[in-house]
This record gives sequence, structure tokens and C-alpha cells, in this order.
Amino acid sequence: MAQIEPSRLAYTILKGFEKSYRHFCNITKDSQHRFEHADWAGVQYAAKERLNSYDQMISELSLHLFYQLDKPEISTELWQSTKNHYSKLLQHHPQAAQAETFFNSAFSRLFRHQGLNEQHLFIQPVAIDTPSYQVEQLCFQVNIECIISTSIQNLLHHYRFNIPWEDFERDIRLMRDQLQPLFKSCKYDTIELIKTVFYRNKGAYLIGRLRGARQRPFVLALLNNEQGAIYVDSLLTDWDDISILFGFARAYFMVDEPCPAKLVAYLSELMPHKPTHELWGSLGIQKHSKTEFYRHFLHHLANSTDQFVQAPGIKGMVMSVFTLPSHDIVFKVIKDEFAPPKNITKAQVKEKYQLVKEHDRVGRMADTQKFTNFSFPRARFSQALIDELLELAPSEITVTDSTVVIKHLYTERKMIPLNMFLRKANNQQIEHAIDEYGNAIKQLAAANIFPGDMLFKNFGMTRHGRVIFYDYDEIWYMGQCNFRDIPKATSYEQQIASEPWYSVGEFDVFPAEFSRFLLSRAVVKECFMRLHPELLDVEYWRQLQKNIEQGLYASVYPYRRKQQLSRKKAAMSK
Repeated sequence: MAQIEPSRLAYTILKGFEKSYRHFCNITKDSQHRFEHADWAGVQYAAKERLNSYDQMISELSLHLFYQLDKPEISTELWQSTKNHYSKLLQHHPQAAQAETFFNSAFSRLFRHQGLNEQHLFIQPVAIDTPSYQVEQLCFQVNIECIISTSIQNLLHHYRFNIPWEDFERDIRLMRDQLQPLFKSCKYDTIELIKTVFYRNKGAYLIGRLRGARQRPFVLALLNNEQGAIYVDSLLTDWDDISILFGFARAYFMVDEPCPAKLVAYLSELMPHKPTHELWGSLGIQKHSKTEFYRHFLHHLANSTDQFVQAPGIKGMVMSVFTLPSHDIVFKVIKDEFAPPKNITKAQVKEKYQLVKEHDRVGRMADTQKFTNFSFPRARFSQALIDELLELAPSEITVTDSTVVIKHLYTERKMIPLNMFLRKANNQQIEHAIDEYGNAIKQLAAANIFPGDMLFKNFGMTRHGRVIFYDYDEIWYMGQCNFRDIPKATSYEQQIASEPWYSVGEFDVFPAEFSRFLLSRAVVKECFMRLHPELLDVEYWRQLQKNIEQGLYASVYPYRRKQQLSRKKAAMSK
């Protein structure tokens, strides 16, 4: 291996990070322009480009280092010294936490995920990854005086958009009317909003809080009326609402903030029960989100004693899934072989999960994190679980006396499988769950995703009562599907046949068949047919395809319809 000064190596990696982050920021900076011009296709493209830009930079840098080090082998002495020099370069660096993760990524790519330990990597942070912030620097603030509307006006005048408001005075009145009962019940003296706008999909969000003897969220959701003006669509002040806004099934925000760690520190105060790694992920800083997740996982292991077990629910045909009962995460491993009727390869399964990562999840598909050579302590695994993993995915599992290492691993938030929830639910809970299930399918379809396997076991129920899809091996783009009516039988033999007597192509879908495998219980069928009968209608699906072909992007709101000020606006105009 060629000799190279550790200081030079550290400097090269840091310059690579800064180049990567500049590209990330340049994509993010254009969010306001895309919002103001209702460029929804551009929003989708930018989200995908930003997500992939990190890996592209790591590949470029690792190739450069490979030749610079002349076919390198791991030298602990070199990399310990490089890590020390790198730490010194990060002092007072505005993206120090992310830069540590970038160092880890460069090393991992260079050495093909070998030597992943504290000697070579920032397993635990050296930089302060949650720096203190000055609220007056991060936020706009107004003191609440006797006139609420004046306070809100003064606050909103700080934000500069290049298109006009649809009706600013009307929106102020609607917000005042919503806030007055709240202010009567609890005395708040300050409204503060983060100076940077959070952009996502068709929305622009102003995020902050009400402060006083207590605090509570204060979030304004702004929309473009697609005629060149903006309006306030919703004012959110409930804790559950902001948690759902930052939910793990949402697309990532675009936020132009030079020091994201300060944003995360603020958001952690606002949502103290939400894991830090999910907050990093919500900002689109995915690789550092993985780092934070791993640190959180190690901390949880050190403070728990339970053993990993098979995840509850019907076993999947593609993934082997296990979990730690005391943790809110499931771990998924792709099996080596899939039993019929699955006709898919491991490579295709990985492509499906990457598709979901890059796509707008519209609050209905769980985000996942992909890890390579993830190491678990063997003592926390029962022999039965090890035996099952070795039987189903032997090429993915390496077991030593002290560790269980999984070559390719996916992590995902734990949910109650919908089939298990329905089994124990009362009639009111069933109605809510089926309504959520139907809405999930409709919103996915409108966002150009057909779930493929729509069995209840492939959906989960969150603690907020939302139904989320989490089994991706059979998803297709809507344009791939051929929605068909079931042909009418022309003979008695065809009528009584146990198998389809007509040809069925790979992408053929028969909506009328959904009822046969979904609606066996009377109470479930009654709710479904009352709430979502159109899902059994082939013309409904064909119309969705036409909408997508015409570039009509779905408006999926991360809040309940009844919270929309625009609905109240319509009522005022009558």
C-alpha cells in the first residue's frame, strides 16, 4: 500500500463530503421555485436526484482513494491517525455530525464493509451532533398581544414568496377563529416559527410552537392554488398532528438549513418521543439517519436483556422477519429461495425496496433502512431463531461464537399486522381500519403504486390509527398493470372450474376478485362495500391510470381533511 499522510487523507475525505453536501443543498435550494411554479414533476425528480447523489459521491471518492492508496489494505494505524486528523478538521464545522457519517461511508465502500469498528470509524460521535441553538437565530418570534390576528400577520410578513397570497386577510381571520378557543383555555405569550420553510410534495410548511406556561406545536401548511397564488390550507396545533407530519411513511422534506443538527435539536424538543434518527431521515439526510439509528440500537442493546424473536404475524414468502420485543423495529432478511407462486429474484426484491425509497410514499409506505454486514450479539439470539435464519437465508447469515452477521438487512418500524388487528377489533375499530385500508390503497394508486398483494397481512396499523403498507416484493407502477374484467363463463365446465379457465398475464389484475380473498368476514365486507366499493370496479382503476398518464399528481395531505382551513374558506363563501 502506498504511503500517504493521514492529514492529507482526512482532508481529501472532508473535501469530498463538502462537495457532496453542496450538491445536496443546491437541489434543496430550488424547492421554493418548484413550489411557486407548481412544478410537481420537478419535485419528484429532485427528491430522487438528491437521494442518489450521496452514493454517487461516495463511489467517486472511493475510486479516487483506491488509486491514491494503490490497491489499499486496511491499516489500523493509518486509519486511526486519519480519524484523529479528521476530528480536528471538524471542530466548529456546521455539518460535523454528517461529515463523520461520510467518513464512515467512504471507509466502508473502500474496504467493502470490512473492518467496521471503533478503531476505524465514528461508531460513536466525536463531534457534538446536537449543538445548542439560539432560538432567536433559528426562529422568527412574536409576542402575543390582545389581537391574535396582528401577531400572526407580523409573523408571516417575515416570509418572502415570489407569488402573491390568494387572500391573506381571509386566511388570517380563519386562523384567528381557530386559535381563539385555544388561547382562552391556556395562556400563551409567544408564537415562534423556524425561519426556514419545509417543502415536501405540493406543500410548504412553517413549523414552530406556541410558548407560555406550556408549549404546543404551531404548524402552517401552505399550498399553491396552481393559479399563481398561495394560501394557508391548515393550521396544526395537536401533538399527534405534528408526529404524523414527520411520520416514517412520509417523503423527505427539503429544508435549506446550513446546520441541520440545530434543526434536529429543535425538532427533538418539539417531538421528544420521536427517535432522533427519524428526524434526521425526515430532512432527507438518510445516511446520517442510519448512523443515528445504529447508535440508538447499540444503546438499546446495552440497556435491555430480552432476546430476538420471530416477528408476530403470518410468515412471509420472501422475507424472514425478526424483532426485539422491547424495541420498536423489525429486521428483515431476504430468503435465498422463494416458494411458488412467487416468481421473483433476490435482485428484483432489492430493486423494489429501492423503488420505495426513491418514490413518494404519501404516508402509506413504511420507510426502510438498508444495512450491509450488520452485526448482532449471538447471545441475544435463541438457537431456534439462528437455525431458522440459516435454513431460510444461509447465504446472508454468518454465525460465530460471539456474533450473528447479516450480509443484507432491512430495518423498519414495528406495526401491528392489519390481519391481527382486525381479528381482535370491535366493530367500530374494524370500520376505522377498513376505511384506512381503502384510503391507503387509493392514495398509493394515485401516487402511481399498485401494491400487488393486497392481503391484510401486508399492511400494518400504527399507534396513530393509520394503515401503512410494508410488503414491497410485488409492487408495480400503475402503468404496468392491465386491469381486466373477469370474462363471463360460456359453459358449465367453465363455471365450476377451480382454476381460471382464461389466460392470465403477468401484470393482469382483476379488481372484482379482491372481494374473494379480502372480504370473507361479514362485518369486514359490509364496511368495505359501504366505504370503498369502487376498489372492485375495473373502470375506477383505469381512470387512475389515465390521470397518471396525463401527469395529474395526487394531492395527499398529511393531516385530516376536517383540519383544512380551505374547507372553512369554502363555507365562508356560501
